[in-house]
Order: sequence, then structure tokens, then C-alpha cells
Amino acid sequence: MKKVASILKNKEIMNRILFTILILFIFRIGSQITVPGVKLGDNIKEYLSGNNALSLMNLLGGGTLQTFSIFALGVSPYITAQIIVQLLATDVLPALSDLRRQGEYGRKKMEMATRYLTLLLGAVQAYGIIKTMESQPDLIIFETGQVQWLTYLYVIIVMMAGSMLVMWLGDQISVKGIGNGISMIIFAGIVCSLPNQISTAFTKWIVVNAQTGQDAQIIKGVFQFLLYILCFLLIVAFVTFIELSQRKIPVQHSGKGGGQTQSMSRASFLPIKINSAGVIPVIFASSILMAPSVIAAFIDGASTNAEWLNIFNTSAMYDMGGWSMPWGLIIYIVLTIAFTFFYSNLQINPQQIAENFQKNGSYIPGIRPGNETERYIRKVLNRVTVIGALALAFIASLPSILTLSGVFGDNTSLALGGTGLIIVVGVCLELNNQIDGLLAGKSFEQVVAAGGQ
Repeated sequence: MKKVASILKNKEIMNRILFTILILFIFRIGSQITVPGVKLGDNIKEYLSGNNALSLMNLLGGGTLQTFSIFALGVSPYITAQIIVQLLATDVLPALSDLRRQGEYGRKKMEMATRYLTLLLGAVQAYGIIKTMESQPDLIIFETGQVQWLTYLYVIIVMMAGSMLVMWLGDQISVKGIGNGISMIIFAGIVCSLPNQISTAFTKWIVVNAQTGQDAQIIKGVFQFLLYILCFLLIVAFVTFIELSQRKIPVQHSGKGGGQTQSMSRASFLPIKINSAGVIPVIFASSILMAPSVIAAFIDGASTNAEWLNIFNTSAMYDMGGWSMPWGLIIYIVLTIAFTFFYSNLQINPQQIAENFQKNGSYIPGIRPGNETERYIRKVLNRVTVIGALALAFIASLPSILTLSGVFGDNTSLALGGTGLIIVVGVCLELNNQIDGLLAGKSFEQVVAAGGQ
């Protein structure tokens, strides 16, 4: 309560919060405006509630795809473009590698390159979405009487414009609001879907069983619903634990004098998170699994219904030479683990850390500076990433596992876990840290002001 009171008294934080709420309100209004000339089918929500190629895009867009709104692409093209530019900047493309080392100027140039790539990827994804959804029965219907390619061009332009507007709204939140703008937009969409998920569970287990009039069925339904809520809370607690867990490597600084206190010495460490990569590996793995459907849509829209595409479906069994297994889920888990290791080493560069230690006169007790420090940090990073990768793969694949097990029957929207919870927990922790920082800054200003008087 004391923290809430401090937030309410802080004018800057309140202005940032109100601005963020206003932007998210505008985003939610736009997410309900269907692209002009497109009529929604009756099966679109049911199709996107499963674990198919477009379900992750619908999740990242905050449910905008199920309304086929002007914001249907959401921030997915921007996230993909950002990942690609970051990968190319790691000495793959020399021009981008040079820009990365040029400080603020290089950052702005890389951001501009990311935006241009976003436009290209947005056009590709929009066409793939249109062809994929058009090939499925009763998802979307075009009402325009124009030539087919003109209709496609019109819808693609509208969707691309919507995606760029969402990106601009995210930038406004980052500058004038609170939290990371892109993360906040994804967060808002996921949170909006949670009440509907809990309401569906309540109807399935309590309302339906209550209609039978049998006491045993009513008690069973109440128990199932309470167990569902308990499992949901346990998964949230597990995700929070993974996000907060870190390995602290002690660091000493030879440049400091003997007056350093014991508490200051304990506070000097290099933190390595168990999940340094965040949710990026899941998004990238899902994008790769979605790629065959998009490519099939480009070649032949009708081929998006081909049986062979089920090998990339994370919630379907596929018979490969007599071996009927969830190959899509297996590929998904392997990709998630591989990308977690890859992206963790991008986020934490042991070579650069070792070089910085040498420049600043810092060292790890018992480890020689230079190559030995680099090897030690890399070894620790890889060891903790094993736990993080397995935990991330488990959380991300949990909805598919529950769907394949048939626990929830045909209603796959009740499946717990997944990318959504990782994003929600991560954004909540990030918001909490930013608010703490703003409050600490305000307190420091008050102390300085009091000292000046």
C-alpha cells in the first residue's frame, strides 16, 4: 500500500501511466475495426484458438487476427525484423556490424533498417495470412467486386499501414509512457483474453454441471474449476521463479581502496539470468514452423490444406513411415532449446565482458583475466542456459501437450501455459523495476533538494 500511495503522489509516474492507458485504449479500439471489404466467417475464432500456424501471431497481436482488424499484423513483422537485424549485426553483415559500434548514430540507422525490413516482412506475412485463411472454409470472405489481385493489394496495404501505426503507438509508449511500448501492446492483448479464458472454464465445469441438477456432478465441476485456477497460479509462480532466477558470479575491482565495506563487496557480482533470451526463442521457433504454410500459400493457396503441413503442427500427430508422433511439437521444442542457447550468447557476450573486465581492472576471484575469464563466463552461461532452455521449452509447449492429451476435449483455448504467460510475467517484472527506478529517482531529488535548503 505504501508503494501504491507513493505512485499516486508521483505526478510524473501518474502522467506516464495515464498516457500508456490512453494509447492502449486506442489500440484496443483499432483492433475491433475489421478491414473494410472483408466479412468474418463463423469458424475464425475456433480456428485461431488452436495451436496452428496463425495462433501465435493472433496472440502477439492481442487477438487482432480473429477480428481481421486493421491491426491484424500487430507487431509481429517488427519483432521478426528486429531479430533478423540483430542476427545480421553479429559480424554476419559487416555494414550492420560497423553501425552497431557507432553508438547513438549507428543505433538510429539500424532502427531505420529494421523499419524498412518490417514493411517488406509485413507485406509477405499479410499475403500469407490472406491465402492461408482464404483456403480454410468459413474464415474470411471478400465482399469487394474488384479484380482478385487488386483486392489482395488493397487488403495488404491496409494491414501494412495498421502494422506501422501499431509500431508508432508502441514508440509513443516507450518515450512518453511506462514500460517498453511493443511489449505493452502485446501484454494488453494477452491480458484482455484471460477473463474470457477463465469464463469459458467456469461455464464448462460449473455452469454445465449445475444444469444437470446432480450434486455429485456439481461438486466435481467445482473441484475441476478450482484445480484449474490452482494450476494456473502455480504455472505463473513457476514462470516468475524462472524469470527472476540468476547465477551471481562474484567480481572484485583492483582499483578500489581498502575502505570498501563488506556489504559493498558482496554487492559486486555479475548476474547471469537463467533465461537470458526471454521469449525471443519461442517467437523465432514459431515463425520457422509457420514459414512452410506461408511458402505454400505463395505457391498455391489450396496447398495450405495439404496433409504434409501437419508435420509442422504442434498439436497434431503425424504418421511418418509408420511412426505416428507429434513431430511438430518435437521440432518446436528442439528449435526453442537451440535458439535459447544461440540468443543467450548474443545477449551476453563472454568475450566482450572479459575485455571490459581487463580495461576496468576487474576480475573474478581465482580466475585469470583474459581468455580464462572468457571461458569461465561462457561455461557458466551455458550451464545455466540448460535449465533456462528446458524450462522455456516446457512452458511454451505446455498448451500443445495438454491439447494432445485431450484433457480439455475439443476446447483447446483452455490450455494453460505458453508464450502468453512468459510475456505477461516478463512485462510485469519490467514495469515493477521501472516504477521502482522512477520512485528512487524522485526520492533522490527530494534528498538533494532538502540538502540544498
